[in-house]
Amino acid sequence: MHNDIPEIPLANGHTIPQLGLGVFQVDNASDTKNAIQWALSAGYRHIDTAAYYGNEQWVGDAIRESDVPREDIFVTSKLWNNVRGYDETKRAVQETLDRLGLTSLDLFLIHWPAPGYIESWRAMEDLYHDGQLKNIGVSNFEQNHLEDLMSQTTVKPQVDQIETHPYFQQTALHAFLEEQGIVHEAWSPLGGGKNNALADPVIKKIATAHDVSPAQVILRWHVQREEVVIPKSIHENRVKENRDIFAFGLDESEMQAIASLDQNKRVGPDPQDVAWLKKSQTYGSRQ
Repeated sequence: MHNDIPEIPLANGHTIPQLGLGVFQVDNASDTKNAIQWALSAGYRHIDTAAYYGNEQWVGDAIRESDVPREDIFVTSKLWNNVRGYDETKRAVQETLDRLGLTSLDLFLIHWPAPGYIESWRAMEDLYHDGQLKNIGVSNFEQNHLEDLMSQTTVKPQVDQIETHPYFQQTALHAFLEEQGIVHEAWSPLGGGKNNALADPVIKKIATAHDVSPAQVILRWHVQREEVVIPKSIHENRVKENRDIFAFGLDESEMQAIASLDQNKRVGPDPQDVAWLKKSQTYGSRQ
């Protein structure tokens, strides 16, 4: 089996690298730039940031300082919850581009289904048609949010980036996204360090059988579910290890063993928590 990073097709004919580097909670220039340098050197071509993370400017610096051409790097950012409205969203996209030092984004997402997302999406549709946003999508949208969005707009999201890991597998939403032709992208694919999935005996047994790490087993499980994964690390060895998941495979019994671990247990906020969504709109981005 080869070790290339696959490209997952999007509904509009574009593609997205199946493995990317996430930079959530990477809050200084040196860690951000080092992680991206290591990732690009290891063959990653997908970087996921957001206005809320406060590190877009360092992501842009790292891309410019690398020897990988800009057109070969898939860059994602996101609209935070305190920005809603048509004009406000267009302005926020330009501010993100300015911080990154880019003229276009490969993917732009609405970060959470906080109230007012319809008008923001309409602005994103126009920027998509203009080519400034090559692909548009959402993050943390559940089926009801997606159905609401799609019923009032014209461009279907290409991606939904949602919390997904062995203890929170999103089986029903995964099936709905597949049915709709929306790519499932997993954030916190290893559980975010807030649960014990990496120490689960089932995961560890499979890792031993393949002579790989528990993290590699979990990432491989995501890949075989045809999800995009964006693990975060600021450690060079882990960045490289997370990359090395395409030279082995899990058999059906191993996939089923991991499927049996689902506890429906989140590590992040609940997108159906209306009170939290409204409160989050008072949080400023960290830029």
